[in-house]
Amino acid sequence: MDLLSLLFPKYCLGCKKMGDYICANCFASIKFQDEDKCLVCNKPSIDSKTHPGCVSNYSIDGSSSALVYKSIVKKLVYSFKYEPNLTNLRQNMIDLLYEGLIQKESLQTVLQQDCVLVPIPLHAVKMRQRGYNQAKLLAEGLVKYWHIPIVDCLRRLKTTHSQYQLSRVERLNNLKGAFSINSKHIDKIKDKTILLVDDLITSGATMNEATKVLKHNGAQGVWGIAFAHGQ
Repeated sequence: MDLLSLLFPKYCLGCKKMGDYICANCFASIKFQDEDKCLVCNKPSIDSKTHPGCVSNYSIDGSSSALVYKSIVKKLVYSFKYEPNLTNLRQNMIDLLYEGLIQKESLQTVLQQDCVLVPIPLHAVKMRQRGYNQAKLLAEGLVKYWHIPIVDCLRRLKTTHSQYQLSRVERLNNLKGAFSINSKHIDKIKDKTILLVDDLITSGATMNEATKVLKHNGAQGVWGIAFAHGQ
């Protein structure tokens, strides 16, 4: 055991057993997401795509989430956001994200297009407080697997209230006008398929609002990617 491990031993985020952030027993409780939802109506989508009846000029085209948001997955997402001292957790998250996504047939088809990765941004105030954007860290991890460039083009214009206890309508209103495009990156997204990356999808309000901005600025298509999907 090296000095760093002695000073900062790893404990399972689920059961606190020493050794790693996810022990074998808690890993067995993780469920990969086998049924994605249409992010417009929030109902199940067999092929992960936005339902034909929900499609509009500026709607998201589909989404793929790796894991079901419960048990230890909730603790992984929380720790990844708020416990930056867990330095090696990043790789665990990226590996689980990739393993969940390679099972998605619709996403594999999307990846054959001319794609770029765009992380959902934090507001500047939160970015200063936290020091990193967890969505961008996940996007950087996917680059190593897919060799797709990252275009960090979105900007968050306002600090939004927590989405957790809001209704779907309240979540949509909370995000209205929340994003803009950095003008110097517009040429990098024009006519591209955007893989919009975040750690967690709940109602889909964040993905939907970001999609409107991206498509208004020339993106050909937008597909949401998340580590987990919860309610």
